[in-house]
Amino acid sequence: MREKQLPLDLCHQEGRSRDDLVVTPANEAAVGLIESWPRWPAPVVILVGPKGSGKTHLAEIWRELSGAVPLAVNALGPEALAAAEGGPVLIDGADMKERDERGLFHLINTTRSAHSHLLITASSLPAAWGVALPDLLSRLRAAATAQIGAPDEMLLSGVLIKLFADRQVVIEPHVVQFVVRRIERSLSAARAAVERLDRIALERKTRISRALAAEVIGSAGTKINSGEVD
Repeated sequence: MREKQLPLDLCHQEGRSRDDLVVTPANEAAVGLIESWPRWPAPVVILVGPKGSGKTHLAEIWRELSGAVPLAVNALGPEALAAAEGGPVLIDGADMKERDERGLFHLINTTRSAHSHLLITASSLPAAWGVALPDLLSRLRAAATAQIGAPDEMLLSGVLIKLFADRQVVIEPHVVQFVVRRIERSLSAARAAVERLDRIALERKTRISRALAAEVIGSAGTKINSGEVD
């Protein structure tokens, strides 16, 4: 019977800084716009990308860069407006159904009158959000947009290498490519694959090889995915 080592339940902190960001053609336009702050083309910018494309990472980079105050889109009362009067603000995930539409409308107006900036992230363009307030939809359509494509192989490869490095694990390039071609094209799926491979390798006291990856991830028709929002 194969001996297993029970891995310690360590919390591996994933880097969310600019140095941790992997830039490829899939996200370079969005990265360029974030890094051009405060020379933005409009007071309000909407960062759009599919789940797992890295929107939250980019939003965190901008928050660190600008000192923006994060706000919850379902509760945009007087405190949120006061924050917008004082400087940049951030809303991550504005396309959720429970958003405060009237509050968001006033927040955009406050941001514009204060000559400040608001960054909004979403999985789709505002026209697909089902906005009920016409004036809000008009304001959202006037915002500048930056879109992130689904992660390409280059981006997923770089992210996998970085995530393994965060765990002090060196992985061979051919194993990275094997994993990339068998997981869902999202950063959350890459995180799930790294966590699973690292845990099983620790249990078995073995390195992460192509054979182990094939066993854990399965055949090309079996996709690792994750329900995490990013």
